[in-house]
Amino acid sequence: MDTQKEALQRIITTLANKNEELHNFMETLSHSLAGVQVNSTQVVSDLEEEFDTLFTVLVEMKESMINTIKQEGAKKTQELQAAKQIKDRVTMASAFRLTMKPKVTDNMNHLMVDFTQERQLLQNLKFLPVPWAPEMEVGDCLVLDNTVSVAWKMPVEDSKIDHYILEYRKTDHEGLPRIKDQRCWEVVDNIKTTEYSLSGLKFDSKFMNFRVRACNKAAAGEYSDPVTLETRAFNFGFDSSSSHLNLRVEDRSVEWDPQGGKGLESKVKGKENKGRSGTPSPKRTLTTRSPAIRGSRDRFTGESYTVLGDTSMDCGQHYWEVKALKDCKSYSVGVSYRNLGKFDQLGKTNTTWCIHINNWLQASFAAKHNNKAKNLDGTVPDRIGVFCDLDSGQLSFYNAETKQLIHTFKAKFSQPVVPAFMVWCGGLSLSTGMQVPSGVKSFQKTENGLGGSNSSLNSMAQ
Repeated sequence: MDTQKEALQRIITTLANKNEELHNFMETLSHSLAGVQVNSTQVVSDLEEEFDTLFTVLVEMKESMINTIKQEGAKKTQELQAAKQIKDRVTMASAFRLTMKPKVTDNMNHLMVDFTQERQLLQNLKFLPVPWAPEMEVGDCLVLDNTVSVAWKMPVEDSKIDHYILEYRKTDHEGLPRIKDQRCWEVVDNIKTTEYSLSGLKFDSKFMNFRVRACNKAAAGEYSDPVTLETRAFNFGFDSSSSHLNLRVEDRSVEWDPQGGKGLESKVKGKENKGRSGTPSPKRTLTTRSPAIRGSRDRFTGESYTVLGDTSMDCGQHYWEVKALKDCKSYSVGVSYRNLGKFDQLGKTNTTWCIHINNWLQASFAAKHNNKAKNLDGTVPDRIGVFCDLDSGQLSFYNAETKQLIHTFKAKFSQPVVPAFMVWCGGLSLSTGMQVPSGVKSFQKTENGLGGSNSSLNSMAQ
C-alpha cells in the first residue's frame, strides 16, 4: 500500500509539474503573439518615419538645387545684358579692338544631375542585417563565492558585431523563465567579449535566469535561449518577536537600546492608572514591540541581551557574516537551539555555541560553550564569518576578509539550530544570502582530512 501511495504521489507531482510547464508555455505563446502585433506596428511606424525623413531630405535637396539653377540663370542673364549694352559705352575705334565674344554662354549642362547611382541604391534598399542569436556555453558558466560567470558564443562568425547585451533575473522557479515572474530583468550593456561576471551578488533566490543578444551598428539580434543557474544560499533575518526589549532590531541589524521597553511599560501603567495622562515619545514607540508570536516562545529578558535568527537549520552547510558597529562594548555570535531559556545567556548552556568579544573594562576574546571559555589568540577581525556544517557536526568561525580560521566547535547537534547573537552597548550588522566561500571549503577539506581541529570545548549536545 505504501509503495502504491508513493507511486501515486510521484505521478501527481509529475502531472502538477507538467501542468505548470504547460501553463507557462501558454503564457509565453500569448506574450509572443501580443509582442508580434506590437512590434509589427512599431516597425511599420519606424519604416514610415524613415521614408518620411528620406522624402523630406529629397524635397529639401530639390528646392536647394532648383534655387542654385535659378541663381545661375539670373547671373548669366545679367552678364549677357551687360554685354549687349557695350555699344553705348565705347567709341568706334575702341570697339574694333574689342573681342566680340560674350563672357558667358547659355549652356547650363554643368548643373545637370545624374541619379543613376542613387536610384540603384534605393532599389537595393533592404532590411537591416540582424546578428544571429548567441548560444550560451552552459559548461563554462560558473557560480562561486557569490559571483556568477556566464559565457556564450556565436553560431557563425560575424565580424560586424559591435557588442553584447546581457540580461539576468532572480527567480525561485527552476527551468525556463516565466513570463509573469515577480522580478524584472536587469540589463548589462556594451559588453565587448563573449563572457561576463557578476560579482558581489546577494543570493536571495534559488535560481537566476540569464540571456544574451548580439548587436551590430544597426540592430540588436534575437535573445539566446535562456540558461538557469542555481544560486541557493542561507537567508535569514533577526527574530524581533522574541528579542530582548533592550535591543532595537531591524531585518539586517540589531542595536543596544537602553530605553527599549520603557514605552511599553509606560503604556501598561497608563492603562492601570486611567487618571494619569501622557503619551510615550515617538522614539520609544518605535522600540515597543508586540508580544512574541514566532516560535511560541517568550522574549529574552534579564541580562540575556539576545536575539535569534528567524530561520532554523537542520542539515547542510550554511554561512553568514557579522560586523560589529563602532565602539561595541560586548557581543557574541554563534548558534543555539530554539528552546533556549529566556534568562539563558549564549555560551553558558550546553545548547549554545559562540565566540564572545568583550571590549569593556578588561578586553577578552573567547570561545564559549556550556559555561566554559577558551581564550582565543590574535586580534578580533572587523567581520566574522560563521560556517555551520550540520552534516559533519562542525561550527567554525573565520576572519571574513582573510578566511583565516578563528575557532571550531565539534558537536553532534540533536536538534535544528538557529543563528544566535548577544549585544550590549553597541550593535551588529548582518550579511546573509552568501555561499560558503571557496576558501572556507578548501580549509574545511584540509582540516577534515587531518582529523579536524581539537578543542577543549568540543561537545555532544543533548
